[in-house]
Amino acid sequence: MSSTLSGTTILMSGGSRGIGLAIALRAARDGANVTLLAKTDTPHPKLPGTVHTAVEQIESGGGSGLAVVGDVRNDDDVARAVEATIERFGGIDVVVNNASAIDTRPTTAISMKQYDLMADINVRGTFLLSKLSIEALTRSANPHILTLSPPLNLTPYWAGKHLAYTLAKYGMSLTTLGLAEELADRGIGVNSLWPCTLIDTAAIRAMPGGEQLVRAARTPAIMADAAHAVLTRPAATTTGNFFTDEQVLHEEGITDLSAYSVVTAAPGEDPAQLLPDIFLSDGTDDPDRR
Repeated sequence: MSSTLSGTTILMSGGSRGIGLAIALRAARDGANVTLLAKTDTPHPKLPGTVHTAVEQIESGGGSGLAVVGDVRNDDDVARAVEATIERFGGIDVVVNNASAIDTRPTTAISMKQYDLMADINVRGTFLLSKLSIEALTRSANPHILTLSPPLNLTPYWAGKHLAYTLAKYGMSLTTLGLAEELADRGIGVNSLWPCTLIDTAAIRAMPGGEQLVRAARTPAIMADAAHAVLTRPAATTTGNFFTDEQVLHEEGITDLSAYSVVTAAPGEDPAQLLPDIFLSDGTDDPDRR
């Protein structure tokens, strides 16, 4: 397989900023076509970027972009994004399920409105975008579905930590598990990708203490490079995996990940202590565990 995404058409949910945008821009460097389905038609008061500015960056970065303003929870919007992508670029080679909502409050603090929001965006949105893209993907030479969700970890810790959010993210991962099995005979590679450490995004910076938090984070470029590596592998033999960014890059022969740190150590200094992301441990290393 080619190690480039040149000429590849990607349909992504979200992508106006953060990890999704980084993945889109990495693909654009190769000359890929990228459709972004996102609600961000107008600027957010606290978060930078809209679907339109993201497409401008894709095109200035060497790719071709298409903005579809819509909600991944809405059947008609998702169908319109699929149809618009096929009409503009002639098909779909890759689906990236990037859109996700997060609320890590405990069960007693979560409203059912917020529960429904996470379930609809994370689980239903991933299922719907994947479902409506399958027929187009079967016509691709190297079709992939990549979902930004964690490995399935059934130790009780993460369910007890933030049940509503865990259900929503694991629903995305179960979609990977099921579609990888269901679509294996069609040659569609279906995988998940998750970061080993905290990633510096505008959403993290907007949190209380966020500016300090990101000092212990990596840049979104690590997820973009890992996604690029997965999407350029042969789909027929790259499926059913719950990859982490570090795992993928190590498989690509990249063992020095210091360039991805937000804070780069000066010569002679110890590297910054990175914060691990959630879902990757059994919780025994959490000092607040009770």
